[in-house]
Amino acid sequence: MSLDSLKGIIPPVSTILKENGEFDKTGMGVFIERLVASDVNGLLFLGSAGEFSQLSNPVRKEIAEFCVKSVAGRKPVIIGTGACGTAEVIDLSLHAASIGADAVIVVNPYYQPMDDERLYNHYRTIAEASTLPVIIYNFPALTGQDLSPQLIKRLALDCPNIVGIKDTVDCISHIRDLIIHVKGARPDFKVICGYDEYLFMTLAMGGDGAIPGTSNFAPEITCGIYKAFQENDLETIKELAPRLATLAQLYSLDVPFSWLLKEAIRSTGSDIPTGVAAPATAPSEDVKKRFHEILKQAGF
Repeated sequence: MSLDSLKGIIPPVSTILKENGEFDKTGMGVFIERLVASDVNGLLFLGSAGEFSQLSNPVRKEIAEFCVKSVAGRKPVIIGTGACGTAEVIDLSLHAASIGADAVIVVNPYYQPMDDERLYNHYRTIAEASTLPVIIYNFPALTGQDLSPQLIKRLALDCPNIVGIKDTVDCISHIRDLIIHVKGARPDFKVICGYDEYLFMTLAMGGDGAIPGTSNFAPEITCGIYKAFQENDLETIKELAPRLATLAQLYSLDVPFSWLLKEAIRSTGSDIPTGVAAPATAPSEDVKKRFHEILKQAGF
């Protein structure tokens, strides 16, 4: 995968599970074909929406192998290899390389906070061990620790193999600082937003795209905004942005929101089960009702 292909709209693909929590290869295959046929620019497996944190490493490897084989080179594939320990991340990353993935994405260690020097050493060790490009994943709402633009700039300048960041921070100024200070110092470094509704602002400031959960079931909206931005088509952006803002409400309906994404995938045309990895469960009937109201408001 060329570094230049790491941009645009890359869905954090839901992991399709049976109601008992087992990996469903049939449903996953159906869903992968739907995404490959869409306008998305790549596929990210085993990210937050893929429920990596609730899956054992043998299961993560099984899923990664199936997904890379199923995509079969038709789109770039990124595998989430984040874990709390450096050695575990390296093991998962080397496995991703061995099965033909194009890049890995690594969230910072969660539970145990680390100072910047330890975080720097963690990522540098991973980058030097990995034969694949490494994307940093910053999601302080879940990890409990923000990765500062200063730390990211140091890693970007010292580690050529660290090629970009998914910044899932509910503050547009954080993305702005990454674009100005990190991308300004290393122009090929990719800055990609994690929150769907920040897509347009990220692009407008000079960023590279988004890894938005809604692109699992509504890629026409985020891909439409991305294409319209490239073509200076403001009217299309004005049409699609309100629909995206409506869909973004799904994330606050339930914690975690993994079932909602799968139900959205099912409701918009894919015959898949909506099982989730324990301890997650399906939401209450009230949440399900509100969920379908939001889908309807967004035009689905």
